[in-house]
Amino acid sequence: MPQSAATLHTGSHDLPASAELSRFMAEAWALSALPDSARVPAHAVTPARRARLSARFPGERLIVPAGELTVRSNDCDHRFRPHSAYAWLTGLTGEDQAGGVLVMEPSGPHGHEAVLYLRPRSPRVDGDEEFYRDRRYGEFWVGRRPDLAEAERLTGIRCAHLDSLGAPTGRNAADPELAAALAELRLVKDAWEVEQLQLAVDHTTAGFEDVVRALPRALAHPRGERWIEGVFGLRARAEGNGTGYETIAASGAHACVLHWIRNDGRLDRGDLLLLDAGVETDSLYTADITRTLPLSGRFSPVQRQVYELVLAAQDAGIAALRPGARFRDFHRAAMRVISEGLAEWGVLKDARGDLHRRYTLCGSGHMLGLDVHDCAKARAGAYLDGVLEEGQVLTVEPGLYLQPDDETLPAELRGVGVRIEDDLVVTAEGARLMSGALPRTVAGVEEWMGTLLDARA
Repeated sequence: MPQSAATLHTGSHDLPASAELSRFMAEAWALSALPDSARVPAHAVTPARRARLSARFPGERLIVPAGELTVRSNDCDHRFRPHSAYAWLTGLTGEDQAGGVLVMEPSGPHGHEAVLYLRPRSPRVDGDEEFYRDRRYGEFWVGRRPDLAEAERLTGIRCAHLDSLGAPTGRNAADPELAAALAELRLVKDAWEVEQLQLAVDHTTAGFEDVVRALPRALAHPRGERWIEGVFGLRARAEGNGTGYETIAASGAHACVLHWIRNDGRLDRGDLLLLDAGVETDSLYTADITRTLPLSGRFSPVQRQVYELVLAAQDAGIAALRPGARFRDFHRAAMRVISEGLAEWGVLKDARGDLHRRYTLCGSGHMLGLDVHDCAKARAGAYLDGVLEEGQVLTVEPGLYLQPDDETLPAELRGVGVRIEDDLVVTAEGARLMSGALPRTVAGVEEWMGTLLDARA
């Protein structure tokens, strides 16, 4: 469980503080309270979320930790991001939440009282050196945290010192039943969540535009894929919390590796660039978009052939989205198009069966939200084998990954990888394309790229 806030995390080479220094450091600090009006952005919607969770587990004590800092190397930690369920229930999304724990205490026959156990701001008093000496949690090292009263105003939840929690018993977020419930409760997004996801998509669209403008410099660099990753990462950090997942900047045959994140390759004007990237907002909602772009600005005949088959598959998948449809329907619709196309090319002898999976490798989409693969702990009957509902947000992302050493393929197709991925929200009428500002057609992509590159000149 969380480490005591009284434990100082100082460096191995730190000098001890004298009593005189300790007294001096505690003197003459101006008040710097947070504004009384400060609230977490999700303040108005989190009570309903907690009430829905409470209804699932009457009379049970529920424990949802934010998580702990993790060492990256020696005395350097990875950036901290709170557990998605903790963020969803509390609205707290910052790096200062390391160690925090939300406890839902049974209250009455059916309800719960939420209590947040936090590491509060260190008092600047003689004898408490954390604020200036603790490298992990000290305010002078990593920034201020709210005190308990401020945290209560921010969240609307009763707050207590982390040290008073002890070793709690009850259902923890790692418990399979609680984890499944927390995921299933997030399957349908409220209006505020859809707004946050649209914001993530809009920032991601800007990031893709940045990448196209940067292509001339990326093409000239020996690690052009890294240049692309860096350009997109700048937009993600400037507009939000960062990227929602590791950016895939895959050129040439690297595009046939589904999760290529090494991004250490050179770009060649004759190749395609598969860019799979998403900005995560400060509220921790992420977009997930993929475009496959001709680095020359124009698709070659073979590139166009593969791209248009994937686009037709995506169109079929999108057309299958509507409330009441099975979740797997859009994947099946996309794969029918892929199978028939591969059979027409002569790659497959027959469009029936599942042999097309050699060239597609994975599913055609997933839920999207606080996690890029959102609600993954949900039971199959509620998600993968369930039906779509209005308010769900998901991706549709068929692809063809024609490996460079695959001798079942004609030589001209080997090493071509194409994925087209968009984010959609299910509506009463079908689905709304949230990422429609980024073109998808061959002509649209070529015109868009040309306009951005011309404007740069």
